[in-house]
Amino acid sequence: MTDYRQILSVEEWTALKLRALYASQGYRQYKMRKFEPYDLYVQNKDFLMDEAVITFTDTDGRLMALKPDVTLSIIKNSRDEDGTQKVYYYENVYRVAKGTQAFKEIMQVGVECFGDITREDLVENLLLAAKSLDEISCDNILEVSHLGVVAGTMESCGLVGGAKKRALVALGEKNVQALKGICAQEGIDEENTSAILSLVVVCGDIDEVFASLDKLAKGDKAKACVAEFKAILLALQEKGVADKIRIDFSLVENVNYYSGLTFKGFVEGIPTSVLAGGEYNNLMKKMKRNARAVGFAVYLDGLAKAEGLS
Repeated sequence: MTDYRQILSVEEWTALKLRALYASQGYRQYKMRKFEPYDLYVQNKDFLMDEAVITFTDTDGRLMALKPDVTLSIIKNSRDEDGTQKVYYYENVYRVAKGTQAFKEIMQVGVECFGDITREDLVENLLLAAKSLDEISCDNILEVSHLGVVAGTMESCGLVGGAKKRALVALGEKNVQALKGICAQEGIDEENTSAILSLVVVCGDIDEVFASLDKLAKGDKAKACVAEFKAILLALQEKGVADKIRIDFSLVENVNYYSGLTFKGFVEGIPTSVLAGGEYNNLMKKMKRNARAVGFAVYLDGLAKAEGLS
């Protein structure tokens, strides 16, 4: 029997395992073109990791772009249906690589679930993300946050508009002093300032933070989001993956893209995340879709640099 681990690269072998995993969970493969009309990315630049896009002129004179993002293409080229649609992809994207000023062809594999999303679908997506990390390395961690909890807490405490945007940046940097300064500038009282600062210090595994989550629930929006988040975390405990989950509310990158649950996956030996995802309901609304959505991507381009990966 052929041992494919001997003839495939780490990236190819990992992609093969992940595709088999997603297919076994009822996800169908979604194939797409390598390019889309450039207007798609201009109109949705807030949702891109980087605004730089490789463009070319098609034979009919239209300005086209090599695909910098998979999710935009899937949402653009799919239609609303009853129930949920579950797809996985194995595609290359073309964008500026992290820490460089150069474009790179980046191999990705991932899943998207959109339609009548339920709490069970959110839990399934997180479980699939955790299983994906296990396929890469047994030494991994999945960091999880909920932007509804973050935004609801800030808004109920008086941070809105530009102040909230600045506070989100400070939270992403875990900059307590900057958060204190923003609260002071906005005239936030001591009690509400303390609640906002709790978004930095309330972090750790599920058992460590579960009891503290209710303290963040100021205002109806935040309370509803905390209740949903706690239910998801309890479900993850019941599924036996709690030891691989870490709660961290500083995961606030690209708040224009994500709207609720958000998460990142890390494995030993690689300094940056190898997996990222969450709910992207804001994107669905902007593209005039009557559905919710959740998904994640696994970035395969950095795996070859790490030692001891499965």
